[in-house]
Amino acid sequence: MVPVTIIGTVVAKPETREELERLLAAQVEPTRAEPGCLNYDFHADAEDPCTFVFYENWRSQSDLDAHMLMPHLWPLVSQIDRLLAQPVEIRHLTMLSEMA
Repeated sequence: MVPVTIIGTVVAKPETREELERLLAAQVEPTRAEPGCLNYDFHADAEDPCTFVFYENWRSQSDLDAHMLMPHLWPLVSQIDRLLAQPVEIRHLTMLSEMA
């Protein structure tokens, strides 16, 4: 299997920042428990508190695809247009080093 690495960037509207942070933080524990999740790390931009970043490593693309269908994502997905200042940005990376 080929591991998959992504960086997801989510930018909140200033008025929905705290709500979005709570919804995003709620994804960490259940996502880390999913089969194929190697790591799932949640960050806030040090200079822009409305910008949140996820660094994720998955065992395979099929594991990432399964994650995107998980029911624990629906409270977030169902409100995404109302909460975000811009569309979610997902960068797919190719890991060149060995995974730690």
